[in-house]
Amino acid sequence: MLFDTHVHMNARQFIEDRDEVIQRAFDTGVHYMVVVGFDHETIPLAIEIAEQYETIYAAVGWHPVDAIDMKDEDLSWIEELSKHPKVVAIGEMGLDYHWDKSPKDVQKEVFRKQIQLAKKVNMPIIIHNREATEDIIQILQEEDAQEVGGIMHCYNDSVNYVQECLDMNFYISLGGPVTFKNAPLPKEVAVQVPLDRLLIETDAPYLAPHPNRGKRNEPAYVKLVAEKIADLREMPLEELCEQTTKNALKLFKINK
Repeated sequence: MLFDTHVHMNARQFIEDRDEVIQRAFDTGVHYMVVVGFDHETIPLAIEIAEQYETIYAAVGWHPVDAIDMKDEDLSWIEELSKHPKVVAIGEMGLDYHWDKSPKDVQKEVFRKQIQLAKKVNMPIIIHNREATEDIIQILQEEDAQEVGGIMHCYNDSVNYVQECLDMNFYISLGGPVTFKNAPLPKEVAVQVPLDRLLIETDAPYLAPHPNRGKRNEPAYVKLVAEKIADLREMPLEELCEQTTKNALKLFKINK
């Protein structure tokens, strides 16, 4: 039984065959998914998909790249949606220094507001981090994010930062890059993260794992991520799947 903790089944890439892709995931052993919404277009669709499937859930937040577009009423909207029975997390949120659409100070302000909201509604947060690790850790610490904890989504940094994340009540989630031949960092992380703080994801339709790299990713491929991590940790695949699913159910407060 697998849990894809971060998937964008609400992306335009799945308009033509969304139901077939979801069924393919179920057939592969992916029992649970969290569909992540991060703007006006994707948030309602994330909830709609979650309503259609018993074991699919939603997360609602505002992406840092689009932080400049977020208004106060959007934050209120997210707060209202957090009451929905299928919404299990706030995010994805964070900082993205790769793209320059939203100035850093605007990103930081929107990030802080969403952490504060998550604490208000008592929900875990999903962190998007691109080239901003130290600033993200500083803000999480200053905002006492450990009160709710959450996920370092698609963790892509040095193992040196992992302990700080764990100390703040965060889980480390790994996706397709752990299977890439030219990506040593996620492999190191995969071995060193305590098993009870490890999660797996696809981030579909992005970051498809080997041997599908460069193609459209889909939640069925989370099994490839699990297989690679089990191999790296020299442990049975079944045990890895069972524990990461257990971790996700605990974090998202899902009673199976």
